[in-house]
Amino acid sequence: MGPNPDLPPAALRLVVDRDALAANWRALDAMSGAARTGAAVKADAYGIGAKLAVPVLRQAGCRDFFVTYAHEAADIVGLASPGEISLLHGPISDGVAAWARETGVRVVINSLEQAARWLAAGGGRCDLMVDTGINRLGLPLSQLGDPLIARLDVDVLMSHLASADEDVALNVRQCARWEEARRMVPHSRASLANSAGIALGPSYHGDLTRPGLSLYGGVPRPEMQGRIAQVARPMAAVMQVREIEAGEGVGYNATFIAPAPMRVGVVALGYADGFLRCWSGGKGVLLWQGRRLPVLGRVSMDMIDVDLAGAEDVREGDWLEVKYALPEASAASGLSQYELLTLLGDRFAR
Repeated sequence: MGPNPDLPPAALRLVVDRDALAANWRALDAMSGAARTGAAVKADAYGIGAKLAVPVLRQAGCRDFFVTYAHEAADIVGLASPGEISLLHGPISDGVAAWARETGVRVVINSLEQAARWLAAGGGRCDLMVDTGINRLGLPLSQLGDPLIARLDVDVLMSHLASADEDVALNVRQCARWEEARRMVPHSRASLANSAGIALGPSYHGDLTRPGLSLYGGVPRPEMQGRIAQVARPMAAVMQVREIEAGEGVGYNATFIAPAPMRVGVVALGYADGFLRCWSGGKGVLLWQGRRLPVLGRVSMDMIDVDLAGAEDVREGDWLEVKYALPEASAASGLSQYELLTLLGDRFAR
């Protein structure tokens, strides 16, 4: 038996605009003023592909990358220096602590228990998360005077904003608590602002900002409108073109009934790919040479139907673009911009 034949191309692909990704980092770096700008590349760079994103961001000038789990860090060791990678969930086990010590990846200490685990493993350069009001990971200010914290060699002292996309008093309170933590704990750099936090101004920038969403095309605040470009463009192939008669139903439960004879395209895209049922009934739109092709009926697991009226030249095997600019797609679907990115499934070739 001969060698296995090469797999044919996938019927779904995610086109990533590398120039837009680099430009978004540079725009956020400029908005960050005197602070350096890092990059959250957790969750496979919010779904666009960390192995694709990290080299682009590093070439643009980024030198700080934030992931959630050790396996995410392992995926990009070699694309970035281990000392440039921070593990946000920290040494959640002795095994993670030992692995980080061996590789040089920085852990983020989130609790006294993690501090003790890190020091028991031999310690070393680390980051420290302080909870200033989001009540997720991080030490409360009341624990920053603990002797364990005094033994840490802290590079980045960080906190995380809960409502930076809104103009609320909590932002000011969190900033003040972060400043208090900066006075309490020796550290090399301080970091508070996520994507939206960058737009809140210099008081929130510290030494290092940590954008995520806006790197990949998200616009969480109006100040960023026009500065952030779309990065991810989902594409799907037409599997079949059908002619249907007036009165025929389309898809499960026949939620769309053809009012007249129609030409319909069956497209390789469904909720198993992250294109959820909220796009049913015309809310979802695909594009062919600038022409809008609305989704007909219900989104299925592996396919959708689109109206090919006005697109008589579409044939089986042609590629359609999903209309997916994040702010507009969020408004149309009710999904957050974060969800829209991270929902895009593994069946998309990136």
